[in-house]
Amino acid sequence: MKILALGGPGAMGAVAVRVAAGLPGVQEIVVADRDLTAARKLVHALAGTGVSMRPQQVDVTDGTALRDALASADVVLNTVGPYYRFGLTVLRAAIGTRTHYLDICDDWEPTLHMLELHDAAQAAGVCAVVGMGASPGVSNLLAARAVRGLDTVEDLYTAWPVDVSGTAGKQNEEELPLGPDGRPSAATVHWMQQISGSVAIVQAGELVRRPPLLPVTLALPGGRAGTAYVVGHPEPVTLHSSYRITGDAANLMVITPGTVAYLDLLRQDIDDGRLTNETAAADLAKPSTRRALLAVMHAFKFKPPKSLPPFFAAATGRRDGQAVTVLAHLAGTGEELMNDMAEATGIPLALGLAQFLDGTASRPGVHPPETLIDPDRFFRDLARHIHDPAGPASPDAPPDGVVIEQAPSR
Repeated sequence: MKILALGGPGAMGAVAVRVAAGLPGVQEIVVADRDLTAARKLVHALAGTGVSMRPQQVDVTDGTALRDALASADVVLNTVGPYYRFGLTVLRAAIGTRTHYLDICDDWEPTLHMLELHDAAQAAGVCAVVGMGASPGVSNLLAARAVRGLDTVEDLYTAWPVDVSGTAGKQNEEELPLGPDGRPSAATVHWMQQISGSVAIVQAGELVRRPPLLPVTLALPGGRAGTAYVVGHPEPVTLHSSYRITGDAANLMVITPGTVAYLDLLRQDIDDGRLTNETAAADLAKPSTRRALLAVMHAFKFKPPKSLPPFFAAATGRRDGQAVTVLAHLAGTGEELMNDMAEATGIPLALGLAQFLDGTASRPGVHPPETLIDPDRFFRDLARHIHDPAGPASPDAPPDGVVIEQAPSR
C-alpha cells in the first residue's frame, strides 16, 4: 500500500515513518510537509530501508494540495497538530478522497466532531482511527485491559507523566516546548489549550465540562496512592461511550507540585486573556522569573503524586457482584518508553497501521483505539518492538509488557 505521512518530518511523524517502513504491505511512503527541505532530509536519512520513499510539499491549509496528496494514497498517517486547528479538516478531506486514516489527535474538542463523521466514513468505506499515539492510544488500550472482565465500569482514569519519570523524562520535557524552527511546538500549544478554559470529563456517568487541573486522589492496587491532575484529553470522551461509565472518568497528569503550580499560573493568564496558547507555550520554554517564584510560593497548595505509576489506566467496577479496582500499567522498558514523547507516540501510530494493513483493524467508520485496535496484539507487538536484545527480559516480566493488578475496592 501507498502511505502518505502528513507531518512526516516532525518528531513523532519521523518515528512513525521509520517504523512503518519495516511493516509488511508498505510499498511506498510519501513524506509530506509544508517544509519540503525537512521532508527531503528524512527521506535521505531513511534511504536503504527497502521501501520506496519520496518527499512532497503539502500545506494542510491548502485544500486543493491536501486533496491531491490524499487522492494518490491508500492510507494517511496524520501527525499535523495542533488537532484543534487541523484535525477535522484533514479527516474530512480523507473521507472525501476515500483514503484510510490514522492520527495521534490529543485534543478532546475535535475528537467529538471527528467521531460525528462515523457515518460519512462508513458510507465512503474509509477506516479512520483517531488518537493512536501514547495518550490517547496506549492509554486507551491499557483501559481496555483494565475493564476486561468487569461486569460494570464505574470509574475509569488514564494518566501520563509530566516530570516524574527520572532524568530521561526531564530531558524530554525540556525539549518539548520549542520546535526545530524555534517556535513553540504544536504539542506545547496543544498542552496550553488543554490546561485552560474548560475540559471534558465524566461525572456521575455524564460527560460534562469542568476546569482543568482539578486534583484527583487515587488509591490503587499494590498500595499505590497519590494525587494527579485533570488535563483536557480525548480519553474520557471516547471511553465514556465505549464502556458505559456510570461514575467518573478523566485523563490525568502525574506531575510534581511545583510544575502543576506553574501550569496553574499559565492557566489563569490564558483564561484572563493576558496570554494566548502560543505566548504561554513560549513562556513554558523560557520560564519567567516572576512566575517561577510565584510557582514556588504556591506549590504547597498542590498534593504530590507519591507512589502513583507514571503511566496507567485504572478502572473501578463490579465483577460477580463484588467491587474491584483494576490497575493496568506498563512494565520495564515499556514504562521507560514513555520518557521519550516522540517514540512513545510515533511507534503506537505505526503499530496501529500494522493492524490495518493485515486486516486486524480495518472496519469502516471513525473509531477510537479501544473499539478497533486489538489490545493484546498491540501490546505483544509493542513489547517485541522495544525489547532490548542486549539482555534477556526479566523472568517476572509479563510477555506483553502489561502489568495487571487488582484489589477489592474500598
